[in-house]
Amino acid sequence: MKIGTCIQFSSMEEMPAKLSMLRENNFDTCQLLAWNTGLWTAENAARLKEMLSEHGVAVSAFWCGWEGPCVWNFYDGPVTLGLVPPEYRRLRVRNLCDGADFAHLLGITDVATHMGFIPENPNDPLFEGFCDAVRTVAEHLKKNGQFLLFETGQETPVAMLRCFERVGCDNLGINLDTANLILYGKANPVDALDVFGAYVRNLHAKDGRYPVNGHDLGEETPVGQGKVDFPVLFRKLRELGYDSHVTIEREIDGSRQLQDILNARNYLAGVIREIYGGNALC
Repeated sequence: MKIGTCIQFSSMEEMPAKLSMLRENNFDTCQLLAWNTGLWTAENAARLKEMLSEHGVAVSAFWCGWEGPCVWNFYDGPVTLGLVPPEYRRLRVRNLCDGADFAHLLGITDVATHMGFIPENPNDPLFEGFCDAVRTVAEHLKKNGQFLLFETGQETPVAMLRCFERVGCDNLGINLDTANLILYGKANPVDALDVFGAYVRNLHAKDGRYPVNGHDLGEETPVGQGKVDFPVLFRKLRELGYDSHVTIEREIDGSRQLQDILNARNYLAGVIREIYGGNALC
């Protein structure tokens, strides 16, 4: 099992320093978070692949953003995020397919994204069109030998599972964000594994608290200081046979971000060793 962290791929010029920072802090794996669609060129893929090899960094997943508005709250989120809003679907299907093709040039199998506030009601007119859009993206990725990962949070676990069943593609998976399920007030991540645990292919190790009003998400916290019960979570993941990447995500800026990430690694390494055994981290 590998513990890594997230790296924003926002310009080619910044990548050598970011990759050096990873190695200086003894990380050799990461997720690439990419929102700038203009960077997804064959030339940049070749350069970036070379940089990753030179620094000895493996990429566990390509987190693929999309164009158009995005507002991370309970009122504007449902009409701006992911593939759910009909007015942005065609554009974002193309964005996700383009991002997956870029990831394919890098040799990356897993492509993750937020799909939006999937309707809880399967009879909602938005649900069928949304599932059709997901199927289009999944079938494109299938040709590349890739998996399309839904990052958890904006939907209940049952709504996500229902979408998987309706889409019917065998290359759908989950990037389990342990905090998002709490921040959005949708579920406890441990209990959610009873619903969709078999689909988890990657993990955002993040912590937080439940919402305290009906407009804003809950508050993110350093790992170990929120509501996620990581020892119980990893015990459940081991029961499910999960032995893959653990990617620390801390969505703040400044020097405290790195310190919180390093503290999280130490905490998680202890938890994982206790549950998986001393040789689990490699």
